[in-house]
Amino acid sequence: MRSAASSLCLINALCAALRVLEGEAVAKVLVVVKVYPESIELEPEVIIERIRNSLPHGVELLSYDVEPVAFGLNALRLYLAMPEETEGGTEPIEAAISSIEGVSNVDVEVVHRMSF
Repeated sequence: MRSAASSLCLINALCAALRVLEGEAVAKVLVVVKVYPESIELEPEVIIERIRNSLPHGVELLSYDVEPVAFGLNALRLYLAMPEETEGGTEPIEAAISSIEGVSNVDVEVVHRMSF
């Protein structure tokens, strides 16, 4: 489990990485989402692949962590970038991830504006 300082360092590093991307004219928003699987049998990599294939247009999976919860259950903490002007805020992301087979619950933990 990451400490708050460790998570902040990761967020800052991801912000810096996004700043160096060429051609970015629009401000981005970093969204940190925790995803809980339905069972311990489902491998985190399977859920990640399903998430990558179902994210709304303009949303990019930057990174993820596997976080032990209890009794062999592992949650996924996703670090996503989305355009600031996304209509509906994080709702399209939450809806897309929630609809994935094997996902039990989705919690948005952090929303942070990144300017370039």
